[in-house]
Amino acid sequence: MTGKEKNSGNSIAFNRKARFDYSIEEEFEAGIVLTGTEVKSLRLGKANINDAYAGAKDEAIWLVNASIAPYSGGNRFNHEERRPRKLLLHKKQINKLIGRLKVKGVTLIPLSLYFNDRGLAKVKIGLATGKKEYEKRDTIKKRDWQKDKARIMRAKNG
Repeated sequence: MTGKEKNSGNSIAFNRKARFDYSIEEEFEAGIVLTGTEVKSLRLGKANINDAYAGAKDEAIWLVNASIAPYSGGNRFNHEERRPRKLLLHKKQINKLIGRLKVKGVTLIPLSLYFNDRGLAKVKIGLATGKKEYEKRDTIKKRDWQKDKARIMRAKNG
């Protein structure tokens, strides 16, 4: 999926800058290990993945720096806001990602956080390389042309 992702209305958070700052090579859907208060907070839509990234540690993939606000109805057992969270992937996928992360300039970026049809929290992560400044300018130019083209077509048909 390019541009705007569609997750049947169960979206929690998007990383809007990811596709602008990075060139996404491949996307993966991963489960995420959460505590009870984290799930309740996610159901209220209190999450932010703009500064988050994923990395390999102990032969597992971890989501780092993702912010899930503490649940307002939680007690002293409420969760830590920016704790590392383990991502659930198949072993083959984990091995592939760990191998790709060893290449210079390759990183894992969370693209979106959502609930799937069964009500499970999922993270869409992308295997990405950073864009150069001229590539970002080219992206802006293409986006502006698409807007202008749509505006011209509306004026012509309307």
